[in-house]
Amino acid sequence: MRIAVIGGTGLIGSKVVRKLAADGHEAVPHSKSTGVDVVTGEGLERASAGADVVVNLTNSPTFDEAAPAFFRQSMENLLTAGQKAGVRHFVVLSIVGVDQVPELDYYRAKALQEEILAAGPIPYTIVRATQFMEFIDSVMSWTADGDTVRLPATPIQPIAAQDVADAVAEAAVGAPLQGIHNIAGPEVFPLDELGRITLAAGADSRTVITDDTAGMFAVVHGDVLTGKDDASLAPTRYADWLAAR
Repeated sequence: MRIAVIGGTGLIGSKVVRKLAADGHEAVPHSKSTGVDVVTGEGLERASAGADVVVNLTNSPTFDEAAPAFFRQSMENLLTAGQKAGVRHFVVLSIVGVDQVPELDYYRAKALQEEILAAGPIPYTIVRATQFMEFIDSVMSWTADGDTVRLPATPIQPIAAQDVADAVAEAAVGAPLQGIHNIAGPEVFPLDELGRITLAAGADSRTVITDDTAGMFAVVHGDVLTGKDDASLAPTRYADWLAAR
């Protein structure tokens, strides 16, 4: 099977390409570095030509009010190119609970991306993942100040990037769902507690202070970012991921 991985050189994309290739598929990575620009449309017809499946792992360069325009333009361009090329399946990576946090510009933008895909001409699968383990350090950096890190107690169910990539690769070679597949890590943590665990594992002496007004996750209501009963649970536990990194 020939699979075009748009955004195939990034954190998830590079792992998806390796997984698909290891399983015997022809996985071709595309990005700006290979001459593909999803906003202008440059290179998209070439990237889509001959592909059975397109996997879109591109991301907005910002998390602000500019994000919706990026996802609208990029999805419209990708779907146009894919339809012209006869692509039979389109896969997008999204976020668990993305439609439940309208207060965040980026989440609204990702929800728009899903809507455009679902209304488009190509059979599709949306893989929604919980928060990546690899991003926890960045989340803490947003609200770090000297010797303290302020974090809300928002429930988080972190998942390893490799587990996300494995799920995306599996979706790419399967039949289109015409719907959503949720994936999540095996454990739920309050974000503030996850911060303490992370700092302790790195012998970081900073203190985490619980502050339910701190950072982007402060606007999240309840446990909407955790996997529910329909979510597939990935195998990697956070402590094991910390020990291995």
